[in-house]
Amino acid sequence: MIMDKRTEDFFIPLNEVKLAEELDYSRTADFIRSAEAFARSGYQSVYIIDYFRQNFLYVSPNPMLLCGLSPERVKELGYRFYIEHVPAEEQSLLLDINRAGFSFFESIPTDERRDWFIQYDFHIIGEGGTPILINHKLTPLALTSDGRVWLALCVVSVSSHTSAGHIELHRTGSPDFFVYNRVTRRWDKRTMPSLTEGEKSVITLSIQGFTMAEIADKMCLSADTVKKYRRQIFDKLGVRNISEAIIAATNNKLI
Repeated sequence: MIMDKRTEDFFIPLNEVKLAEELDYSRTADFIRSAEAFARSGYQSVYIIDYFRQNFLYVSPNPMLLCGLSPERVKELGYRFYIEHVPAEEQSLLLDINRAGFSFFESIPTDERRDWFIQYDFHIIGEGGTPILINHKLTPLALTSDGRVWLALCVVSVSSHTSAGHIELHRTGSPDFFVYNRVTRRWDKRTMPSLTEGEKSVITLSIQGFTMAEIADKMCLSADTVKKYRRQIFDKLGVRNISEAIIAATNNKLI
């Protein structure tokens, strides 16, 4: 049964850290301080995975995205957090992502691996048994000389989608990205949509809490033009409303 999956199932030959002699744990205090600063500046939950010790090095406080648990408890659970707080039917999804992501990572030149990140959506069971769809971004933080990931930074936020999956690999600075198809087990190349300056302004002003009428006034446009911009944004990002558009644009660094 999926619920009987062991935490060791997440640690496979593809993410094994082989050069243990290179690991300098005196450096980790700096990584943790940087992660703490990042967590304080945003709404996301942040944690650091240690692939050598196969646990979490750091977990930031965020009751909603930690299912009501304390950072200390999540750190203690490590990967068992997923087994206990991810729906059974989605745990196989996480294992597939783990295998497919690290397999792709092996094909990337060693000197480029720091530039890539993977993101995907899955549910966690929050307090009271309520499922929350989250977006999970994972990027290398420290590599060994053979290009293996020692430490990875994970950023968790509320997803802009309505279902689990949406597995994507991105390279910083490139509009091209790859989407994983679980049926064909292939990574399909795509290009990130771009937003016009007007569309970016609509999203930015929406983030600041302005209504459509106020946005139209600030941009010296008609309300109909602002509505047109919003429809274009929804179509490009594949979302249903401005709240989802804000999350999607932020998660994908479009603004």
